[in-house]
Amino acid sequence: MKSIGIAGFGTIGRVVARHIEASELPLKLAAVSAGDRCRAEAAMARLKTPVPIVDTAELVALSDVVVDSAPTAAFREIAETTLRAGKTLVTVSGAALMQWPEAADVARAHGGRLILATGALLGLDAVRAAAVGTIHSVTMVTRKPVKSLIKAEHVVRNRIDLTAITEPLKIFEGSAREGAIAFPANVNVAAALGMAGVGPERTRLEIWADPALERNTHRIVVDSDSARLELGIENIPTDENPGTGRITAQSIVAALNDLVAPIRIGT
Repeated sequence: MKSIGIAGFGTIGRVVARHIEASELPLKLAAVSAGDRCRAEAAMARLKTPVPIVDTAELVALSDVVVDSAPTAAFREIAETTLRAGKTLVTVSGAALMQWPEAADVARAHGGRLILATGALLGLDAVRAAAVGTIHSVTMVTRKPVKSLIKAEHVVRNRIDLTAITEPLKIFEGSAREGAIAFPANVNVAAALGMAGVGPERTRLEIWADPALERNTHRIVVDSDSARLELGIENIPTDENPGTGRITAQSIVAALNDLVAPIRIGT
């Protein structure tokens, strides 16, 4: 039986908790941590079996595996505490991980492990397989509804007015590394794609705000010596946070299931 702690009990964390409760696999929810304790207590009351709401250190102590679903700014503390305790961390914070290159060394030194779940992307297995050979280029075009981007740091900082646009507007073009820094809460998928393939610096990224869209969409083209991949996904946003797709939490659940399931599908 794996004891699971959830760091951040918001949109993603609550979905993961409900799936753990309903799972027939050997998983149990041990504890959660949250920045807003009152909201966390209200959400906890809706679970069949409430668990303690604790700080990061106690969460790690109570858990075999920690799920990071906290805001990006909290990633480093959660990740470092978990890895130094020799525990496993499951996260979708690719942008934050990309900016902490020492993560692998910390995990190796203390017997910890970090799993970057697929999140709102697809095809990472194929990209990783292609990277065993030679990848010539990787391009990703992200298009999101205005409501998914209007509060993004890059948009606010550069005073980009999206409220009145009537046609698609390109608001970023550059490398995946630059995009992840500019949009730390919006393009974790680009960071994950970069780390799976040719690296964030060589992965090209465009971000568009599109008033005609209702879903967060990603189109990826990978050209390699083993295959040419053209991948597309349209993610249904969550009601609570339009910038987060529903499939993101489900990808974390799938990663947890892989830790204990007798058969694993995928690389």
